Amino acid sequence: VTAEARCKLVSWLIPVRRHFGLSLEALCLAVNILDRFLATTPVAADCFQLLGVTALLIACKQVEVHPPSVKELLALCCDAFTRQQLRNLECIVLHRLDFDLAAPTVSFFLEHFSQVRLDARGADAGEAADARSLAASVAELSLADYAFTKYAPSLLAASSLGLADRLLRHRSPLDLRVSGYPEEPLRDCMDQLQLLVSLNGRSLSLLLPSEVVQKCSWLGVD
Repeated sequence: VTAEARCKLVSWLIPVRRHFGLSLEALCLAVNILDRFLATTPVAADCFQLLGVTALLIACKQVEVHPPSVKELLALCCDAFTRQQLRNLECIVLHRLDFDLAAPTVSFFLEHFSQVRLDARGADAGEAADARSLAASVAELSLADYAFTKYAPSLLAASSLGLADRLLRHRSPLDLRVSGYPEEPLRDCMDQLQLLVSLNGRSLSLLLPSEVVQKCSWLGVD
């Protein structure tokens, strides 16, 4: 499976997540399951979409109260696959991963660092909320780019929040020292995220709440 094919699949899963109203955590976990399975098992191109919805279903069973049904997921694939095919692949994925489904995700660390920020003296709740929204959307975009798999989820989360504060010109940004990372890897990751944002401004604007988009004049969206 090529990086381009992976990008197309994850880019397709992003609107699927929003279609079902799923959490970012569910998507992050699905991508983690997808990548770990691909690292051990070759997958035919015509089964790649099936693997995507299977990984999403497994992730949703872990973190969502009301996961989408098999029927709903198959409908998004234009019924190109059967219920039995999905169930069979689900069993294969679970066995290949030894049922070890828990994983640190960028979503978890976004919540953690945002809470640390709010707990600090003199915290600006409005700035924290806007930074969290923008950082989450930037991190969501990064899931589709294989180049970002080299960054630990905690580093990616801290860098996304740091970039969000910078882009929104916040007066009380998150103290990135809470991440435990030196300045150099944070700067490197933030620079790569900045490039991602500059190349995908339109896509980013579609992921953001309207009230945050209005504060992002650099997106060039009316």
